[in-house]
Amino acid sequence: MNWLAKINLPIVVERLGPFKSALMLFGVIGLCLFVGYRLGNYFHGYQIQTINQQKQRLDMLYDEQNELIKQMDTLSVELEMERYANLKAQRTIKAMEQEHFDVKKELAFYQKVMAPEMEANGLVVDEVVVNKTQSDDHFEFEVVLVQQKIRKRYAKGYIELRVAGSIDGKPKTLALSKISPLKRADLSFSFQYFQRIKGAFTLPEKFIPEKVHMNVILPKGKWQKYQKLTHSITWPEDK
Repeated sequence: MNWLAKINLPIVVERLGPFKSALMLFGVIGLCLFVGYRLGNYFHGYQIQTINQQKQRLDMLYDEQNELIKQMDTLSVELEMERYANLKAQRTIKAMEQEHFDVKKELAFYQKVMAPEMEANGLVVDEVVVNKTQSDDHFEFEVVLVQQKIRKRYAKGYIELRVAGSIDGKPKTLALSKISPLKRADLSFSFQYFQRIKGAFTLPEKFIPEKVHMNVILPKGKWQKYQKLTHSITWPEDK
């Protein structure tokens, strides 16, 4: 900026004259105004462009927000419907369980009258299932025991299984201890409402099973008298 300091305005006015000096001054002022005007228009246009871009982005954000609000409303309605369906299903299941218990209770009454050997102080055999495994002559079993009376004390005991059938045309009965490594502890039960007992066994070759016999033994104890419950099923044809 040292060149500005070297300009001597009185000398310039003296050389150019007052008129030309005034014209030069007005020209410089006009040039400054023109350049300032052009620069102002440029920055004004840039600001307008930036504002329009921000406005478009803001509109997009508003649209996304509205879409998210709609999705949240839809999910809230679906969640409420799912809760209602779940509550309704729970009520249905509870009603079915109560109906199942009532039927079991009624069945226990008739069993006690018509077949007392199938019930022991409210304890009954609910299910005995035998399923074939992938190995030859190897089977899995499951026994479900249920107490149909409301009682505070646990039913304790063990089960005995026998498979009746024939081999080489002669009848034969196999105790579970002969065809399975299961011990009495594996076949014991202690429950208040129900219990599942599972195990497996392997039949000899050429043995043709026909029936499964089971004894449910409740040994005599401090709070329990000795009882024995018998149950038999026919060997499933598809096994």
